Amino acid sequence: MDKEKAFQICSLSVLIGINMTIIAQYGLLTILTAFLIFHICVLFRLIPYKMVWGGRLKSDTEMYRFEIFSIFINSFFLFVILVQAGVLNFNLQRNLMTIILWAMSVLFLFNTIGNITSKNKIERRLFTPITIILTVFLIILALTN
Repeated sequence: MDKEKAFQICSLSVLIGINMTIIAQYGLLTILTAFLIFHICVLFRLIPYKMVWGGRLKSDTEMYRFEIFSIFINSFFLFVILVQAGVLNFNLQRNLMTIILWAMSVLFLFNTIGNITSKNKIERRLFTPITIILTVFLIILALTN
């Protein structure tokens, strides 16, 4: 789908009373915050680490390394969406914001593939649809940025 067609679809949704950009922003903020809390719970061992990273983590050391990385990345993603939504006043060039949003879209698309191939049933059944939704929300923001 080209950018003009996507913009027309988003514009049509505004005409019928649905602002897809706002839905995408709130959806991303909600889900990314939940992911951040989830990964903090894994880090503090409130949730077993077999439920993340495709069930492939073999040791506490691996878990700490991967979870700290995940918390950092999710915090960065939250920051980007807060800036994009205008909640945080941080001067990012529009082109750079668009590139970051596309990069996040691709990353979540790959994450979806990882979830599909996970050894953990919960990760496959719960997180696969969530990462698909995140990908769609990010594409909406990238196209309308």
